[in-house]
Amino acid sequence: MNSFASTRPLRLGTRRSPLAMAQAEEAKARLCAAHPGLEVEIVPVTASGDKIQDRPLAEIGGKALWTKELDHWLLTGEIDFAVHSLKDVETLRPAELVIAAVLPREDVRDVLVGAESIRALPQGAVVGTSAPRRAAQLLHARPDLKVISFRGNVATRLAKLAAGEADATLLARAGLNRLGESGTGHALDAHEWLPAPGQGAIAIECRLDAHETRRLLSAIDHTPSRHAVMAERALLAGLGGNCHSPIAVLTEPDGSELVMRAAIYSPDGADKVELTARFAPDDANGPAALAAQLLASAPDAVRVHFSGPEG
Repeated sequence: MNSFASTRPLRLGTRRSPLAMAQAEEAKARLCAAHPGLEVEIVPVTASGDKIQDRPLAEIGGKALWTKELDHWLLTGEIDFAVHSLKDVETLRPAELVIAAVLPREDVRDVLVGAESIRALPQGAVVGTSAPRRAAQLLHARPDLKVISFRGNVATRLAKLAAGEADATLLARAGLNRLGESGTGHALDAHEWLPAPGQGAIAIECRLDAHETRRLLSAIDHTPSRHAVMAERALLAGLGGNCHSPIAVLTEPDGSELVMRAAIYSPDGADKVELTARFAPDDANGPAALAAQLLASAPDAVRVHFSGPEG
């Protein structure tokens, strides 16, 4: 029996959005199944990123707007651990926090809603997205398209599309699946349309010194998913990208190794560099070397949006 069971429930912090709540319920269910008798209380917070919907995230503070409230609650002891979409978690995190578990990764693909394929979009079609990666990929494949900003949760973006604000939009298949919307849209081949770093992965963070919480969470850590997403975060650190930097990556196991395909773009999609590397799952130098090769191969129009290795 763990020490929390006889005192109080473990407090799981999460954003209040429907998708974040679904992810929190999944984390709770997995943790309680691994530790029968454990009580977990979900504690929702309205993140700054959910409060500001009229501007692209990169213009108002970036990924920290998804994490800062939960970080504060963790550091002050108001919650015991927090659940995040890993792609929304900054590469550089507070030293007092640790990613204690990565849940089994969901489908990494993007879904196009409004057309059967990128090719099938009408000439000059308007596509709503606020993700620099998706915008750059769209404009690289179809320079004739017009990209407009689309912020909000899944329901909000689908409502904007239904209202005619755009001809199409892009969403993550993982989020749709977790919301019970698996039939929405047309999934894009991940080998042709590389996903975002960390896409489809749920991360659980806690305090570095919370040894009992870390022990409990270790039971639901999915090693293959952790290896893939940590490699992708090592790539991000090596590139020194920010919320304005279009980065796409697909990491897949091949025998005892990982194969990583990564691409970086200029924001207008005009320039693209794509390379592939193979390395051991626990080799952070492999993604770092790939990042260096990408930057060395990139024209100035791409390289200016990356700062290189993070210290």
